[in-house]
Amino acid sequence: MGVSLNRNGEGALPYRSTARTQQLWTVLIFLLPTFVLFIVFVVYPVVQSFYYSMFNWKGFGPAVDFVGLDNFKRILTDKAFMKAVGNTLTIVVLSLFIQLPLSLGLALMVGRDLPGKRFFRTIFFVPYVFSEVITAIMWMGLFNPDPDRGLINALIVLMGGKPQPWLGSPQMVMGCIFVVLTWKYFGFHMLLYMAGLQNIPREIEEAALIDGCSTGQMISYVTLPLLWGTIRTSIYLSVLGALQQFGLIWVMTKGGPVNASEVMSTYMYRYSFIRFWLGYGSAVAIVILLISLAFSIAYLRLVRQQDVLGGVL
Repeated sequence: MGVSLNRNGEGALPYRSTARTQQLWTVLIFLLPTFVLFIVFVVYPVVQSFYYSMFNWKGFGPAVDFVGLDNFKRILTDKAFMKAVGNTLTIVVLSLFIQLPLSLGLALMVGRDLPGKRFFRTIFFVPYVFSEVITAIMWMGLFNPDPDRGLINALIVLMGGKPQPWLGSPQMVMGCIFVVLTWKYFGFHMLLYMAGLQNIPREIEEAALIDGCSTGQMISYVTLPLLWGTIRTSIYLSVLGALQQFGLIWVMTKGGPVNASEVMSTYMYRYSFIRFWLGYGSAVAIVILLISLAFSIAYLRLVRQQDVLGGVL
């Protein structure tokens, strides 16, 4: 470690300590704008929402009608909210067991030696580029119950069937919404998997094939384990996206019919900005935040534990 000497040959402050201090201040200065924005646009709104959740507040004037935890008690006893939670969990489960495997299968096909793979990559990714509003409007036209206006019912009638009230049926609406969500987002996850496949050395897979592995065995025992880091990232993003899904469902059904497609975000929006029960809506927002935070912490701890065990084994 270099040390500066004064005229008398006595030791002065080390250069390294001074350099480290300067680097620390440089980092802090560059982080300060981001930190301020994070406090203003993330931390402060969360604290404010928690404050308003303690009041029966309509959004006009100061919040003075203090109700404590009554809003949270009402949430947990409201059948409509429980229905919204169930619908949200349905989207999560279907995404994990249908959407992501579909994306992975297409990535394995398109990311390798499929003829015309560039064309298919583009076609599969295009739906993700569309906004949720545009996507919802497009599919509302396709699901229109009038065969003269809706393409799907027109094809059904053409084949001799009866038109179906797709978005107007409590039994069909969630299935229709999941079809739209899958159409829009599977391309994004497919792109993640394709990026992960590019990081797997082709020589490893070729060596497995030379050693006698079939294509299925090579995918199961070589490709998927090496792709696990990308898969768990995709799972994390998919679950968080499902927990916070709002725009597409609100435009298509507004949570109807009779709460059949209600999810937590549409439930919160309804009470906050349609009925102007902002105190209650703030409580719902806090509950959604806590659920998302609990999942994030539990999932990241589980993944970290698997990494540690994998390193030990």
